[in-house]
Amino acid sequence: RKKDNEADEIEETAQEKKLRLAKLYLKQLRQQGEYLAGWVHVAGQCRGCAVCEQLQPPDTAAIRVLRGHQLPITCLVISPDDKCIFSAAKDCSIIKWDVESGKKLHVIPGGKKGTEAQHVGHTAHVLSMAISSDGKYLATGDRNKLIMIWEAVTCKHLYKFTGHRDAVTGLSFQKGTHQLYSASHDRSVKVWNVAENAYVETLFGHQDAITGLDSLSRECCVTSGGRDGTVRVWKIPEESQLVFYGHQGSIDCVQLINEEHMVSGADDGSVALWGLSKKKPLTTVRQAHSNHGAQGLEQPYWISSVATLLNSDVVATGSHSSSVRLWKCGEGFRRLEPLFDIPLIGFVNSLKFSNAGDFLVVGVGQEHRLGRWWRIKEAKNSICIIPLQRTAAGSAQPADGS
Repeated sequence: RKKDNEADEIEETAQEKKLRLAKLYLKQLRQQGEYLAGWVHVAGQCRGCAVCEQLQPPDTAAIRVLRGHQLPITCLVISPDDKCIFSAAKDCSIIKWDVESGKKLHVIPGGKKGTEAQHVGHTAHVLSMAISSDGKYLATGDRNKLIMIWEAVTCKHLYKFTGHRDAVTGLSFQKGTHQLYSASHDRSVKVWNVAENAYVETLFGHQDAITGLDSLSRECCVTSGGRDGTVRVWKIPEESQLVFYGHQGSIDCVQLINEEHMVSGADDGSVALWGLSKKKPLTTVRQAHSNHGAQGLEQPYWISSVATLLNSDVVATGSHSSSVRLWKCGEGFRRLEPLFDIPLIGFVNSLKFSNAGDFLVVGVGQEHRLGRWWRIKEAKNSICIIPLQRTAAGSAQPADGS
């Protein structure tokens, strides 16, 4: 009996663990593929097709503007069913909006500095936000090093995560789970289990403040490392990281396009497309939003935000160049070609495509989300909902996907 027990307790080798995880991942991919196939047919479009060829420049008169925050919007997310938008700003407030009517459904007011003990909510600039893929939890991070967890439906405060030593600048839930990743100016990435109100682990590697974070279904996340000039992919189970070099300036934002490709933007005005199997960018567009300044003193417009239409070939970038620019990813993600510009005055601090891909939400502010280097007085601190129009061929596709 003792020998049998010992045999049962023998731990699997590293090779066996890799094999088991690979089989599990393939099983999840098959299940996800079946689910997405059904979803694509219901949605009446195939993301595998060239979505960019169906998109048309929107009518500026159709852009809806939602006003509610007193100071610049810093971050936003869209609920999984595309019915609600959550936004946050430098006024420390969080607002839940109804997409169809544009009305406020709930407001979580910001508190004054020094009232942390009694105020339910943030008392410092809210810099990051994430919503779980089942729409149950909303996570928000602020300049006071705090992460707050809310019930997304009722906006009820659930709990508070402490542990970061500086501003929390990036948050993302692993899709299909309640595992939360957070990134901070303290150069660390932390992993949390929101359902169990628990801290899991901390990952180190960046040499400068982390400015952005994203994740999808795999148990890994990507981060942009500001002035350390790197984008990193963190493999959580293996506790390892991949380091990518490409930009010349501070890398301020990063987003995954699919499980194998991502896009990043930097304050040197460049936008880079990456494949997770190569350490250098597949392609880089310099001065993606052109230059500004007097002749001989021109400076590129900083790339302040990027967004991707998940599993498609469409990317959006934002700056303070008076427009949001949409891009087409070329074959094999080796080219990035401009599609069209959408005029918007102000700092584009946050961009999000709806899950169905029928609208783009923009968080606009008079200032950059991380500082006060410039102020654009004519800009309005607002949320803009931009409908994405399709060509007749794209919009008239049969619902059964045939």
